[in-house]
Amino acid sequence: MTRRFSLLIAWGCTALLLVVPLAALYFLLSIQDFAALTRRSFGLPVEWDTVVGWQWYAVWGVTFLYLTIGLIGLYFLRRPFANFARGELFNFANSRDLRRFSILLLVQALLKPLHFALSSVLLSANHGPGAKMLSISVGSSEVRMVALALVFWIVSNLLIEGGNLQAENQQFV
Repeated sequence: MTRRFSLLIAWGCTALLLVVPLAALYFLLSIQDFAALTRRSFGLPVEWDTVVGWQWYAVWGVTFLYLTIGLIGLYFLRRPFANFARGELFNFANSRDLRRFSILLLVQALLKPLHFALSSVLLSANHGPGAKMLSISVGSSEVRMVALALVFWIVSNLLIEGGNLQAENQQFV
């Protein structure tokens, strides 16, 4: 059962690695759809009718950079789960890749408020004096991402310890 779940996770990561860049390209080519999505998801008191093309492209760029960190993390998450599906549990490569994933997840969690702040500045850049905004949002999702990153860091260490115990056990048999 564990191998099937691991394979499912590896395939899910692969699917996201393919779909997210395609969706980003779609939104780049159809910036008005990106604008509509941004209006619905940001919830900022921006004067939306004053936002012009360069601002949408700048927010798209900032968002794509933010998402790229997550995509790189998914790449590193996919590799150990593909190994787990093959029965390769305790090895240094799995530990290294899970550690890389945890670092990227932590970086993304810490950059999320910065992404939101930079987007709010970009979206209100052409507002009048006193109407520009800098909005920072930190919530429970960032705390969960940090906690998950720390859990994956610990699991990566456990894989090394498990590998050492497995090697020691094989010497006695």
